[in-house]
Amino acid sequence: MNGKSKQFNLVLLLATVSLVWLVVVGGCKKSEPEGPTVTVPKVDTVTAVAGEQTMCPVMGGAIDKNIFVEYKGKKVYFCCAACKEKFEAEPEKYLAKLPQFKL
Repeated sequence: MNGKSKQFNLVLLLATVSLVWLVVVGGCKKSEPEGPTVTVPKVDTVTAVAGEQTMCPVMGGAIDKNIFVEYKGKKVYFCCAACKEKFEAEPEKYLAKLPQFKL
């Protein structure tokens, strides 16, 4: 084999390897779904159990039952003291997220 033939074969080999790599990495895209589609209704994690608060209305984290305020005769729990302060500054802003005020 001469130099040009070797160079052509090398380019052809690299092109083939590149094409195989693209097919393997990119995969074959199917246009139809593989099975039936199941739609799961969205659950508001703040009101996972009707009437029981499980999530902080300010940050959305898990509540600490030791950090709370009593607002309009109902306890409102928070994940941290900073969230408690934010709630106390603007309580009406967060009431829609609290299950105890939806009843």
